[in-house]
Amino acid sequence: MAAAAGPVFWRRLLGLLPGRPGLAALLGRLSDRLGRNRDRRRRRSPWLLLAPLLSPAVPPVTSPPCCLCPEGVHRFQWIRNLVPEFGICSSHVRVLSSPTEFFELMKGQIKGAKRRIVMASLYLGTGPLEQELVDCLESALEKSLQAKFPSDLKVSILLDFLRGSRGRKNSRTMLLPLLQRFPEQVRVSLFHTPNLRGLLRLLLPERFNETIGLQHIKVYLFDDSVILSGANLSDSYFTNRQDRYVFLQDCPDIADFFTELVDAVGDVSLQLQGDDTVQVVEGMVHPYEGDRAAYCRAANARVMDVINSARTRQQVLHAQTFHGDSLVTQDDAAAAGHRRPVPDTWIYPLIQMKPFEIQIDEIVTETLLTEAERGARVYLTTGYFNLTQAYMDLVLGTRAEYQILLASPEVNGFFGAKGVAGAIPAAYVHIERQFYREVCSLGQQERVQLQEYWRRGWTFHAKGLWLYLAGSSLPCLTLIGSPNFGYRSVHRDLEAQIAIVTESQALQQQLHQEQGRLYLRSGVVSSATFEQPSRHVQLWVKMVTPLIKNFF
Repeated sequence: MAAAAGPVFWRRLLGLLPGRPGLAALLGRLSDRLGRNRDRRRRRSPWLLLAPLLSPAVPPVTSPPCCLCPEGVHRFQWIRNLVPEFGICSSHVRVLSSPTEFFELMKGQIKGAKRRIVMASLYLGTGPLEQELVDCLESALEKSLQAKFPSDLKVSILLDFLRGSRGRKNSRTMLLPLLQRFPEQVRVSLFHTPNLRGLLRLLLPERFNETIGLQHIKVYLFDDSVILSGANLSDSYFTNRQDRYVFLQDCPDIADFFTELVDAVGDVSLQLQGDDTVQVVEGMVHPYEGDRAAYCRAANARVMDVINSARTRQQVLHAQTFHGDSLVTQDDAAAAGHRRPVPDTWIYPLIQMKPFEIQIDEIVTETLLTEAERGARVYLTTGYFNLTQAYMDLVLGTRAEYQILLASPEVNGFFGAKGVAGAIPAAYVHIERQFYREVCSLGQQERVQLQEYWRRGWTFHAKGLWLYLAGSSLPCLTLIGSPNFGYRSVHRDLEAQIAIVTESQALQQQLHQEQGRLYLRSGVVSSATFEQPSRHVQLWVKMVTPLIKNFF
């Protein structure tokens, strides 16, 4: 009877299947498909308003808590049916606030790395700041060779082939000196989407070919510490392009996972050689010259092996730590120094690679939106407001209050661009206006609020979500990483983010302050907003937007 009741019911069933991740994922996909079909049938119907009211409250299914293990301590543990769950102490998590802080931390971590540096990004820029980063890498590698006890420092860099090859001076030319000087220590992988092939690859010009699909993951890893962000390795992201960043310090299990994930994507990517050519890893299907289905199957198997292996390891570790025969009290364990302290924060890596039929981030995001109860507040931000229809329907048809932060046209990354790209901010304005009209037509202005970020001389690229449970003044969950919640993020690109669930008031306060800093520089959208001259959208842009909105 109620629109949200079905998805919630299926999601609760996931909690009863801790040992069957494949079946859990299948149920999740069935739930999503049923939910999306139901949403399409009821879209723009006045009954949309009644759906949340008619949905019965479904109590969360949890396991009986034991005295030491964090079993059933939070309502989001169903996520571990799909991905590994990493329990850590909140003191290992630091939320960064500015591009400068991000850049300085990156340089410091590179200089101090002893074993591994792993960097995944869309591209590496070609300016002086990017060169400074490359110089730091070179110094770290040189230092590892000259040390009294030489360390086996390895550097692995994953970029997108198309974006990283754009122009005569590009990401590849920036990294070639490192590859030539340290061939045994440096690996540069360039992911090429399998969807760009044949005649399409020959006909689409540079820049336009990037609309078909990209490597969009942003992970920066140094020994056992990890930075998750939406920021690329480019000068604006180090100076005046606002993004989000979280630093997970001394978290070896999480660092191992993301190292293996980047290695897996690297294995199905093209390998940059010292002469600026590329090669396929031996035994791997070529991404655009080989059979597409065979390539995607191999890529799926490689990535899912990383996810499932890490999930199994974490389950074994959990059992050994909290349910072993020699179980001791937390105080005794801390005194003995042989047991990990009980975590107050849980990290869940969410991967989305639709070209490889991996849809974990989509499943989790839709479930979070579906289950957000009346009185809960969801703060959702994206630099490019182009939500999928499924996400929009959930925002409009569920109970929670939403405050959605997006870029005003002047701080859109495409503002002032030459050619067709210069019209993209106007296309986003058109999409925003259509969504705002939908909100108004449903009488949801009080529950769903749009806000536009503006800061002179800056651009806006922050994306993510903060969830405040009903009656709480602090968030207990955040999503942070590369996805923009749009069609490209869900269907075309390779994406990764993490869900951070925390009971720590100190970390919740950090997340709350981060959200506040971003929203403080915004203005509430109203009908008057679209009457401003800067919001004028030319007729041709309105006509073209429905045709191209799935490509940007």
